Amino acid sequence: MPERDVSDDTVLKEPRSVVRKFLARPQREGVGAVVRRSIGRFELRYFDPFLVLDEFSVTAPAGFPDHPHRGFETVTYMLQGAVTHEDFEGHKGTIGAGDLQWMTAGRGIVHSEMPAAQGTQKGLQLWINLSSKYKMIDPRYQEVSSKDIVEATKGGVKVRVIAGEALGTKSTIYTRTPTMYLDFTLKPGAHLQQPIPSTYNAFVYVLEGEGVFGNSKPSPTSAHHLLLLGLGDGLEVWNKSSKPLRFILVGGEPLGEPLAQLGPFVMNTQEEIDQTIDDFDKCINGFEKARHWRSQSALHLDF
Repeated sequence: MPERDVSDDTVLKEPRSVVRKFLARPQREGVGAVVRRSIGRFELRYFDPFLVLDEFSVTAPAGFPDHPHRGFETVTYMLQGAVTHEDFEGHKGTIGAGDLQWMTAGRGIVHSEMPAAQGTQKGLQLWINLSSKYKMIDPRYQEVSSKDIVEATKGGVKVRVIAGEALGTKSTIYTRTPTMYLDFTLKPGAHLQQPIPSTYNAFVYVLEGEGVFGNSKPSPTSAHHLLLLGLGDGLEVWNKSSKPLRFILVGGEPLGEPLAQLGPFVMNTQEEIDQTIDDFDKCINGFEKARHWRSQSALHLDF
């Protein structure tokens, strides 16, 4: 979607400070894939409502073959290359660089995510928890191509509005759990003040370059770092370097509910996890089609 030049005179009264900082180190995941996991690792198991943030890198034949989910949403945002996904409901598609898939797993889905292009495919996958009242809803997909993601620019700042609002521009994505997801690029010398709802938990993940976050005094933060933000009404950022700075700013309304998790199953109690395992093993209560389904990628791997 074409960029819009906008006038935005935001003045934050209480900018959020950085309260924790992590470097996401590479680890193996799926079959031969490499991820940098920042949320969902031992130092940060859960940042309500966020369960996992992975920066993934995958080259065929590696990937994420057939696997289940229940009780949350996955948000896949491609940075480079392309990934083909297919599920046991017959849904299949390919997302390329700049494209987005927002999948609500709900009561259950089994799907695969495999490379669809030559070379290395890179992207981000965020898991967002669902409230207990939404955990058993029917699965749903929202897919947005890169050209349809709204963008805005102002004073050396460019934003792609994946969810929520920035620089007077709103996303069309519907989020069950109230969420903002913004992809910012700041030119050298640029300064940003971005409002964040005061009740949200929020974080930054740096993709490229280095920036100063929270206030102008700390040393710059470079790529692959996760920054947890404290309380306040927004985020202030400076790019004091000679190269562009790119990062995502993500925030969400905390659910404040008990959490029970076993891998790709996320519920509220251990009893519900036990029931989910039983449902999956017996292919019932949302997993009926898992009994006879194999993805095309899995069938090819059998040869």
